[in-house]
Amino acid sequence: MKYAKRQQSGFTLLEMIVVLVIIGLIAGLVGPRLFSQADNAKVQTANVQIKMLRSALETMQVDIGRFPNAQEGLSLLVDKPADQALAARWHGPYLSDGVPLDPWGHPYQYSPEPSGLQPFTLYSFGADGKPGGTGIDADIGYLPQQQQQQQQPQAQQ
Repeated sequence: MKYAKRQQSGFTLLEMIVVLVIIGLIAGLVGPRLFSQADNAKVQTANVQIKMLRSALETMQVDIGRFPNAQEGLSLLVDKPADQALAARWHGPYLSDGVPLDPWGHPYQYSPEPSGLQPFTLYSFGADGKPGGTGIDADIGYLPQQQQQQQQPQAQQ
């Protein structure tokens, strides 16, 4: 009696390697585009949060008659001041969920020093968490005067 030849189905190692190479090529083309969109979304989020913080600061300034000083910082938006005269005019908290961190997990930088047309300085260091930078590492917001002057020549190039 002769044995019948069995048909085996499945993928060969070569077929599996070809499929994995194709998947790798597709991921290599699509991945960078997706990551750049995520970076752009974080920059846009930082811009929106800075505008929200500016609005809260302006509302608080109408109530208490001034912006926070350097010691009080952005925490004055959520914490009632200890000074009784100031606390009587403070109608906060001005942010419902506390002071947010920037999209990269760093605190926003605030100073009562003027920045361009704004009566205060408020910005994020960007993705790298350090002053200066370009692209997604660039500082975002109402920057200190010296940084604005340094960044203007770069923008003209």
